[in-house]
Amino acid sequence: MYENPVAYYAENLDGLEDLRGEIYRQIRGGAVDDYASKELGEIRKQVSRCEDQMKQKAEQTMRSHKECMADNYYTFRNGRLCIPVKKEYKLKVQGTVIDKSATGNTLFMEPSGVSRYYEEMQLLKISEENEVYRILYTLTAMVAEGGDILEENMATIEKLDFIFSKGKLSADLDGAEPSINLDRRIVLKSARHPLMERGENVPLQFEIGGDVHGIVVTGPNTGGKTVALKTVMLNCLMAQCGLHVTCEEADICMNSAYLCDIGDGQNLTENLSTFSAHIKNVLEVLQEANGESLVVLDELGSGTDPVEGMGIAVAILEELKKSGCLFLVTTHYPEVNEYAKEAEHVVNARMAFDRETLRPTYQMIIGEAGESCAFYIAGRLGMPEEMIRTAVRRAYGEEAVQDYKFGEKAGEALPKRGRKIKRAKKEKDVSALLDKYALGDSVMVLPDKKIGIVCKTVNEKGVLQVQLPGKKIWINHKRVRLHVAAAELYPEDYDFSIIFDTVENRKKRHAMERKYTEEVIEYSREEECKCHK
Repeated sequence: MYENPVAYYAENLDGLEDLRGEIYRQIRGGAVDDYASKELGEIRKQVSRCEDQMKQKAEQTMRSHKECMADNYYTFRNGRLCIPVKKEYKLKVQGTVIDKSATGNTLFMEPSGVSRYYEEMQLLKISEENEVYRILYTLTAMVAEGGDILEENMATIEKLDFIFSKGKLSADLDGAEPSINLDRRIVLKSARHPLMERGENVPLQFEIGGDVHGIVVTGPNTGGKTVALKTVMLNCLMAQCGLHVTCEEADICMNSAYLCDIGDGQNLTENLSTFSAHIKNVLEVLQEANGESLVVLDELGSGTDPVEGMGIAVAILEELKKSGCLFLVTTHYPEVNEYAKEAEHVVNARMAFDRETLRPTYQMIIGEAGESCAFYIAGRLGMPEEMIRTAVRRAYGEEAVQDYKFGEKAGEALPKRGRKIKRAKKEKDVSALLDKYALGDSVMVLPDKKIGIVCKTVNEKGVLQVQLPGKKIWINHKRVRLHVAAAELYPEDYDFSIIFDTVENRKKRHAMERKYTEEVIEYSREEECKCHK
């Protein structure tokens, strides 16, 4: 019995000693050895003798025709042994012209005495090649006979290689064996990113599961949020692959899918902006997510208008909750923090940040919402105080500037009352807006370029009602262009109820104008609601 189970794999390995001995005897340096067979050795000796005789014959010809030589050495051209002969002495040297120099002044000739040995050597080369093929065929047949054993050996070696690789990786990373649970719970104690050495950062303490299905992480840029996401995802993946994890302790559930969107997916070739790529990836994640998935999303709702991005981020979190998956997301939106604070099964978390060194500590504190610290970082990096005042004023209003602490201790949290993102309200010339279109104006509705007639003029919200063929619509004045003014289409006192009202309602209105009547003019519910907006 073996103490180590890995040792049992050795019993599945067959050394195939006979095959190995034949291969080592017949193959040397990636080629068939001269002594692989008696016939091959004899053939190669004869080839070597022919080569020596060819060289001797060439040297003898060069010595006897020294005045005809362009150089005092022989060479090989097109596989033939040649001597360099001056062009004007071509007829004095017996042989065949094989090639010539670039200038044409030197001819490379194979001496007639060399040709006989060359032809003999070529016949020997053919015999050598045939003998080499015979030897290789014999070895191949031996390998084929042991094919099943070799395949079994290879499978065993692959398993051993994987086991030893996992062991080496665990030793290099100083990893620990994780516990596996079926309770949809992930607990990582003193976790670190697999590519980070111990001591480079504060270990991550992370827990999700049970009553907590999602964690929303906030904090400053360079605060370690993305590193935390990758640390959690990689450690869970390593555990599911049978690897040790970079934690002191870990209790991890198995997941049917690991879904993530991390980093800028901008793609020029596919015409995708940062936001488009982000949303495209998130929609794919939402489609795949289920109760056994782990979802990780970085910078949720980023890359677009902050107000709209915040709304999209909350909507995505709602869908993740409905799917039942475990999820970990990062964001800069304070409204998303408020959502996580109030939502069921979702909690906030923040990344700790060293304000003195402007460096992240990579420590996650679950249960607390973080801040971006943008003003603080900008001030520590040298942004003038006046610029920071302007930034605070624009972001939170004049009152926040008075509460904000500038100088060495800048960066303290601003009052919560100024925290929400709001669109700056522009002062509008209401009177000019109300008079923009008149009743009966013919207008073009964009972007469809449909022609309609104004049946309700612009209200304080900048919305008007337009009669289109078969329906009436309420639309923002910015999407409407004047086509033909009503003054050019109708008389001064024209009764527009002929166009906009039903025949039945017009009859009732005339009856009401003449005398008291119990008739009721009917409007659609949608039109009634719109009129009171």
